[in-house]
Amino acid sequence: MGHSFSPDHDLVVAALAARRHAHAPYSHFTVGAAVRDDEGRIHAGCNVENAAYPEGVCAEAGALSAMVAAGGRQVVDVVVAGGDGTVPCAPCGGCRQKLREFSLPDTPVHMVDGEGHALLTLTLDELLPNSFGPDNLPRKGTHS
Repeated sequence: MGHSFSPDHDLVVAALAARRHAHAPYSHFTVGAAVRDDEGRIHAGCNVENAAYPEGVCAEAGALSAMVAAGGRQVVDVVVAGGDGTVPCAPCGGCRQKLREFSLPDTPVHMVDGEGHALLTLTLDELLPNSFGPDNLPRKGTHS
């Protein structure tokens, strides 16, 4: 598990820039994420905490929302930037499912530290094996 290929520099820069704008006054754990869509555009997001703790938003969700708002529907590459440089900041379970909505099983998810050094790369399928996604639902006009 884990791959040796490096994340794209522009995607890392976007994730790090978003991380600098994170709103994490409670945990002080800032995270930035960036996704590249199938048109080559980069969309970034950061975590936004809330005093009502469960109402916060993860960085990956913010990046996906930015992509959808820009008209994107397919993720081809992901970078998540966070942590202290020793342990990869992997997407939470909810964000793995959110990424699944717009990604293929072999979409790479790169985890980098706060300086942009690559720590771990896994495919979405490695992060969320045997996942449920859009292809599990019947297409419009078909019945099971």
